[in-house]
Amino acid sequence: MTDYLLGLDAGNTVIKAVLFDAADGRELAYAVRDGRATMPAPGHVERDLDELWTNAVAVIGDCIAKAGIDARDIRAIGCAGHGNGLYALDRAGKPLIGIQSLDTRATGITAEWAAEAVGEQAYPICLQKPWVAQTPTLLAWVKRHRPDLYGEIGTVLLCKDFVVGRLTGARVTDTSDMSGCGLLGIPDRRYSADLLAAYGLADAMPMLPEVLESADIAGWITPEVAKATGLAAGTPVVAGLFDVVASALGSGVQATGAASIIAGSWSINQVVCDEPLCDPSVFMLSTFDRDRWLAIESSATSAANLEWLVHQFMGHGEGNAFGRAGDMVASVPASADVPIYHPFLYGAQQDGNARAGFYGIGGWHTQAHLVRALFEGVVFEHKRHVDVLRGAGASIASATLSGGGSRSAIWPQIFADALDLPVTVARSQETGALGAAIAAGTGVGLFADYAEGVAAMTAPARQYQPVTEAGSHYGRRYGLYGKLARAMGPIWAEMGRP
Repeated sequence: MTDYLLGLDAGNTVIKAVLFDAADGRELAYAVRDGRATMPAPGHVERDLDELWTNAVAVIGDCIAKAGIDARDIRAIGCAGHGNGLYALDRAGKPLIGIQSLDTRATGITAEWAAEAVGEQAYPICLQKPWVAQTPTLLAWVKRHRPDLYGEIGTVLLCKDFVVGRLTGARVTDTSDMSGCGLLGIPDRRYSADLLAAYGLADAMPMLPEVLESADIAGWITPEVAKATGLAAGTPVVAGLFDVVASALGSGVQATGAASIIAGSWSINQVVCDEPLCDPSVFMLSTFDRDRWLAIESSATSAANLEWLVHQFMGHGEGNAFGRAGDMVASVPASADVPIYHPFLYGAQQDGNARAGFYGIGGWHTQAHLVRALFEGVVFEHKRHVDVLRGAGASIASATLSGGGSRSAIWPQIFADALDLPVTVARSQETGALGAAIAAGTGVGLFADYAEGVAAMTAPARQYQPVTEAGSHYGRRYGLYGKLARAMGPIWAEMGRP
């Protein structure tokens, strides 16, 4: 009998189901559904939780049907989901509101909290400062602006917790999600009354669900869910993972000092640590496994820039436009003459007023020069994040690249050269679902721990070694990149004024 593992990956709108062979991580079937985000007011980004569940049922059923397997051979199920945001249920377990992590309604609260030094009170407890789409920040907004809704809340969940709850009937969460949203004390991994008081949420403790470790069994597929999805009733479901943690695991990262870099819509840069990094310059800290931690630096500055360029200036992505972009980069040698690009289409982590821009364009430059500049600029912002992690004390020995940017034939080499690190590209393109599946296999004893699961189910696709001469070249250009960003700061602020 073959053992299978089902991994679910729930993003801000898309949910995927991927079935894996537990012996080697081979993908047997895949299904995806895209949901809708609604914007009921400026800065508000919400989703219909009933639609999320409907889509989850559909992708699970589609995946099982495509695989043509007996669902009783699925040993366990794991779910990953986007972090932060706010998924609230009433006391009867019915959906109240689903706020996505793209929401900015709480900007005023974060500004107030900055002035009142709330972050300074919270940071020593959770090792994270409040930000606009963070779960406690959004809960504080609901308490202030929707007291009627706040009074109805029975349980505060994260995205994947909602899916796990509908699969099993359990109202639980896991340490990776709750630490990643600033609601757990570090390092004890428990809720803190002092932390909630700092947020002005002392009365919210009864709303918080039981916290499990990611690979702990949260519950079992109910008969009703089995009938709707084709799953077997009684199949174990583990608590699951914050999606960036799942992606690290699914890309093959498990050793202390190993970095996971995700070049997707967001620039995700994270490293496994034996101890929590205590440095306010680091954006976020999450648990990784039962004993270790993941220090995370991120911003919306990565491959979304290439998507924008392709859709705006390369025929709206018709044909293999992304492949053509890579060919353009390969046609232009790395040189000091190539323009510099800032990848700040959606602002920068360190400056919300920042905007994207090309610098140093000459009349002899072609579209290919600009595409190369964009590739390099995205890598430079990843490097800035990696340098923050290193500056905070993280020892980084190697990096694994995943996300859309990893599919490029040339981008990974630029990463290796600029970061001065060996870079591996993961075999799987569905690293979030695969990481959730590895956690599921660990939870039911197919693997002794994550290391054994990673060894069984992940593999490298390609490997890149840094070239010393290229590293020196990119080092000089990275210096110019930083100088330009610092010089542009006052101008960006002025541009943003009415």
